[in-house]
Amino acid sequence: MSTATSETLAINGGTPTFEQPVPFMAVGLTKKDIAAANEVLESGMLRAASKCAAFEEKFAEASDAQIGLTCANGTCALQLAYGALLEPGDEVITPAWTYIATVSMLVAAGAKVVFCDCLEDSYQADPKDIEKKITDRTKAIAVTHLYGIPVDIDAIQAIADKHGLKVIYDSAQAHLAEYNGKGIGAYGDACTYSFYATKNLGTGEGGMVTVNDESLAKTIGLLRSHGETDKYLHESIGFNYRMNDITGAIGLSKLETLKDETDRRRAVADLYAQRIDAIDGVERPVPTKGSNPAWHLYTCRVDLDALSCSRDEFCAALNKEGVPTAVHYPKPLTMQPAFKDLAAQESGTPVSVKLSSTVFCIPIHQNLTDEQVNGVCDAIAKVTDAYRK
Repeated sequence: MSTATSETLAINGGTPTFEQPVPFMAVGLTKKDIAAANEVLESGMLRAASKCAAFEEKFAEASDAQIGLTCANGTCALQLAYGALLEPGDEVITPAWTYIATVSMLVAAGAKVVFCDCLEDSYQADPKDIEKKITDRTKAIAVTHLYGIPVDIDAIQAIADKHGLKVIYDSAQAHLAEYNGKGIGAYGDACTYSFYATKNLGTGEGGMVTVNDESLAKTIGLLRSHGETDKYLHESIGFNYRMNDITGAIGLSKLETLKDETDRRRAVADLYAQRIDAIDGVERPVPTKGSNPAWHLYTCRVDLDALSCSRDEFCAALNKEGVPTAVHYPKPLTMQPAFKDLAAQESGTPVSVKLSSTVFCIPIHQNLTDEQVNGVCDAIAKVTDAYRK
């Protein structure tokens, strides 16, 4: 890290905060992970078998869920949960501010999508807006623990109980997140997870559904594997959404270190919060009360009223300082071409629209040092000072 004190931005020819950019994320396999995969390769048992079964059991336990069911990826996990819990034509309330899979799989399931808005400080679905949009046709709520921050589960569950609704939590970014002292798997009808390569627990591809009901687990298990109850005996229509034991072995190996890695992410987030609170012009994420986030992403917001630049110009300056950034997401789902038939709902999601031009993510992972975290905050302060009105 440079010790230069010049306030000239690197993008304007000044000395960058970092001589080498800070890694945005920590991905890849350790020697232990590779050995676990090699053990399966050498055994010849590549299909879903003992490794997947063990991964299901241990991940469910770590998440405070009763049952886990591995599958091919996080999108399949959503499709399995929706397929088991919803009927075509069901009206489902879901956030406009989330990754597309949360909603695209609702459309694929034949559901009628009603978008709710989010809270500006935590980015999570707004329970008050959910309540306002419930009709006598509403059958379920499907919300995301976005960026690894749990939603207000107490409020969501209270709404669901009041109106007799099912609840599906898209937990793709929230491995080991907690709410009121429990793992998020303890709540709702189903939680779905992704193990994509960049997730906190990344196996390349892979997913899981966790539930707390044996009958629901059976239904999802049948959907996952051609409705098969015995060899070539098919009770119902299903898919081939199984995981394989190579992926299961990698997941098991990574799960052994996930708690320590998550604790380090939380320590990084705490340090970011302390530093960013002192920077006028940038707002940090505010976790839901009672939650303990997993911090898959650390998403901040620029205050465009306080700065003379756009979010993209701000990020370009940060990048030149050696701080990589990302935007999750550049559009709310109400503005995505894939949902053009639902675009009329955009006016009902003003916070989501605002976030699309103000959010940016900074590095967060278990390998960041305190020196790097402080340097990232120094760079944010430097850029903010340069663009402050």
